Amino acid sequence: MQIIECPRDAMQGIHEFIDTPTKTAYINKLLQVGFHSIDFGSFVSPKAIPQMRDTVKVLNGLDLSETTSKLLAIVGNLRGAERAASFDEITYLGFPFSISDTFQQRNINSTIEDSFKRADQIRNLAEQKGKEMVMYISMAFGNPYGDPWNKDIVIEWSHKLHEELDVKIISLSDTIGVATPDSISYLFSALIPALPQVLFGAHLHTTPDTWEEKVEAAYKNGCERFDGAIRGLGGCPMAKDDLTGNMPTENLIHYFNKNEVELGLNQDAFFEAVQHSQGVFPV
Repeated sequence: MQIIECPRDAMQGIHEFIDTPTKTAYINKLLQVGFHSIDFGSFVSPKAIPQMRDTVKVLNGLDLSETTSKLLAIVGNLRGAERAASFDEITYLGFPFSISDTFQQRNINSTIEDSFKRADQIRNLAEQKGKEMVMYISMAFGNPYGDPWNKDIVIEWSHKLHEELDVKIISLSDTIGVATPDSISYLFSALIPALPQVLFGAHLHTTPDTWEEKVEAAYKNGCERFDGAIRGLGGCPMAKDDLTGNMPTENLIHYFNKNEVELGLNQDAFFEAVQHSQGVFPV
């Protein structure tokens, strides 16, 4: 089971700038836990996401000497991908590919068609630089804009991304927290057997009373990769005005411990990271 901790997602929508030493110290705490990956920063326009303007400085301050965790950075175009790929410390380039045209315009100022071309460029670059691409299908469970959505659209795009671009990691993103156990079960049960070469992940946003049913629906239908953020902080600042919380990592760990799923995490280091987070975030 892969657990991906997402401090970048927790921080990016916060208006008050979190200083670089604070970010670095927090992520260094996370690196001691043993998460599969840390989604630590993004190489996007500082005008779009001001909170992430110091990603390179944060990267330079990370202690990777004794961690098994890999670093993931979000990119929105080829220029950002080239910057991210220039760092040996970064293993994964994450690209948000929305199947809602409205959201794709809001998020990375691109149409779906143009984003597919960008994804192709980034995937080629990742292959040349020895990086792996993680494709996030944003608005995978619906959108608030009235754009066309149904489960078949998600399935069609998943096939297209793998078969035409050879993407091997696809994370279905519940960007605004509207996924239901039925829609989660349907998509993972349809996609995982059909595309066995692809590792499908769940990037779920949730409310406090719906988290467990969402995790269970994904897990029971074969998902072996989950994104989370300590205390459920954050969300996508481009999605809507009131942020829907991330999946709390504490809840993921509780669920998998209860179901006797081996995570390989240092529980003491995790507790310390949770305590440390109290001084990082303004809420």
